Order: sequence, then structure tokens, then C-alpha cells
Amino acid sequence: MHTVSIGYGKVKKVKVGANLPLVFFGGPCAIESKTHTLSMAEKISEICERVGISWVFKSCYDKDCRSSIESFHGAGVEAGLKILDDVREQFSVPVVSDFSDSSWAKATGEVCDLVQVPAYLCRQTSILRAAAETKRPVHLKKGQFMSPWNMKNSVRKLESFGCNQIILADRGTFFGYSQLVNDMTSFPIMKKSGYPVCFDATHSIQLPTSMGDISGGQREFIPHLVRAASACGINALFMEVHDNPKDALSDANTVLDIKYLENILYQAKRIHSLHLELIDELGADNVHKD
Repeated sequence: MHTVSIGYGKVKKVKVGANLPLVFFGGPCAIESKTHTLSMAEKISEICERVGISWVFKSCYDKDCRSSIESFHGAGVEAGLKILDDVREQFSVPVVSDFSDSSWAKATGEVCDLVQVPAYLCRQTSILRAAAETKRPVHLKKGQFMSPWNMKNSVRKLESFGCNQIILADRGTFFGYSQLVNDMTSFPIMKKSGYPVCFDATHSIQLPTSMGDISGGQREFIPHLVRAASACGINALFMEVHDNPKDALSDANTVLDIKYLENILYQAKRIHSLHLELIDELGADNVHKD
């Protein structure tokens, strides 16, 4: 399996791959303001330090896939990337944001240590080409409409454009209308691509557009799904986090309240470590090996 190295310049480098400790990707869904973003980065940094887990700060400058025209989109490309750059500088942590328009890719890659391709656009050739051209590692979300084995086609596109630093994420699969389910076999299946895998816990409990013009969610299932995914050998864990979910400007019904973050990360790290120990102890014949 490829090891993906995240981070350039003076930030703390983070590595994601086989037989490596679990990595956390997290932050508010959207950049609401500079003050809020820096405050969240500080709080998450302190939690990750206590847990002893490497992390990448995640927040989006433009949520272009919102259901309603009235929904909050973010700070915008220029202002949002400046805030993410401030996070890098102040906390020496890598940052990631997605982009929904290929014209935003170059600017995103100039700031972000990792660029993210949204689930809805995981097959979009122009987006994948633009992501590869940033020369940054790519976090590729599996579309809710995609089977895990068909993600190899998007991987091959990225490879053909010169990118071999890829992380594949599962964020649930459509199960009828306004419902997502997680198939834990997605992780070993996607690992067959040769790249690390990530579990997006907070989007997996989303009830897409179930409230008319916004999505609902079932936050109470986040810890259960995180424990299950960690036991299945994920390499990274993705969760959007907020200090006041009910007033969050984006994904208010799915973001994790930061007061639960430390406990969930602790559980995920312990279970992930046990998974690696069992591989070492029992061997590939009895436990799935990367």
C-alpha cells in the first residue's frame, strides 16, 4: 500500500498508510469566520495533543453543493484560503479543503497540504485532472451512488494524470430516499486499489435533504460507526466538528459536538491499535492485512 505524506513547509508532516497510527481529519464543515476557525483549530489541536493522534485541519471555503440557494456557502475562495493559511501558520498543522470548480484547484493547492474531491464529483474527469495538477495528495470521497469496487476507475484517472498520493473515503451509500448506510466491506475492497482508506463518520449519519431544503442527521450513531470502522482497519478518520452544532452555519444536524471529540478519538485510536496488534500477532491468514 502507498504511504501518503501530507504537509509541506514548516507544518508537522502527517503520514497515512499501512501499519501506521490512525490519523484524524477534522474541523468545522464550513469556514464561518476567521475568529471561529482559529478558535476551533486551537481547541482541536489541544484535544489531539492529549489523545496523542496526528491530525489535519479540515474546513471548506465554499460549500457549492448546498440544497438551498439560501444556505450558507462559506467565506469564499480568497478569504477562505487566507484563513486556512493562518491556521497552518499558527498551529503548524496541515490543512485540507475541497473544491467544486476546477478553476479553484490551483489556488487551493497553493495553500492546502491535501486537496479533497467531493463525493458528488468523484467521477468528474475535469475535477480529478485539476486535483492531480495541484501536485498535492488527494482525498477522494466515494460517491454515495458508487460501489467501492468502482472507485478504482477514479483512482486510475488520478494516476493517469500523474497523482499517486491518494486517500479513499467512504461516507455512506444511498439506501432509498434520504437515507445512507455504511457497508464496512468498503474498506478492504477500496484498499485493493493500493491506497489508504478513510471513514467519514459525520457525513455517514446524514439524512440527505430529509428536512425539505436541508439535511437531517442521526448524530447518536457516530460513536458506533467509528468503532466499527476502526476495527475494520481504516487508516484515517474524518469528522466535522463544531463547538455549537445547533448554530453551525453548515451541516448543523450532522457535525459532532466538540465536547465528545476527545472520547471518540480515544476509542478510535485504541481500537485501531488493537487491529494492528492482531495483524502482528495472528498474521495475514487470520486477520485482514494491508
